[in-house]
Amino acid sequence: MKQLRQLRAACLIIALSAVPVAAQEADDTEKGRSLMEEGARLFFEGIQREMGPALEGLRERAQDMEPALRQFIEEMGPALSDLMREVGDLSAYHAPEVLPNGDIILRRKTPQDVLEPPLPEGEIEL
Repeated sequence: MKQLRQLRAACLIIALSAVPVAAQEADDTEKGRSLMEEGARLFFEGIQREMGPALEGLRERAQDMEPALRQFIEEMGPALSDLMREVGDLSAYHAPEVLPNGDIILRRKTPQDVLEPPLPEGEIEL
C-alpha cells in the first residue's frame, strides 16, 4: 500500500510539473511565429535545400570564368570607354534595327523626336 501511495505521489508530481512546460510551449508559439510564417519558413528551407547544389555549381562556374572576364575587361575596357565617349547620350538614339542582311543600324533621333515624347502603345493622337 505504501508503494502504491508513493507511486501515485510520483505520478502526480510528474503530471503537475509537465503542465507549465506545455503552457510555456503554447505561449512561445503564440508569441513566435504564426502558421503562415512557419509555413513560409519551411517553404524557403525546402527551396534552399533543392537549389543548394545548383547554386554551388553556379559559384564554381563563376570562379572558373573570373580570369577570362578580368582579361576581357582589361582588354576591352578602354575601347568601350572610347566608344561610349563618342556615342554620348544613348537616349539621343532610336532602338537598334537589325536589317535582313544582318547589319545593325543605330539611328540618331532628330530634334523633333527628342522634343515629342512617344505615345504609349495603343494610343492614337487626335
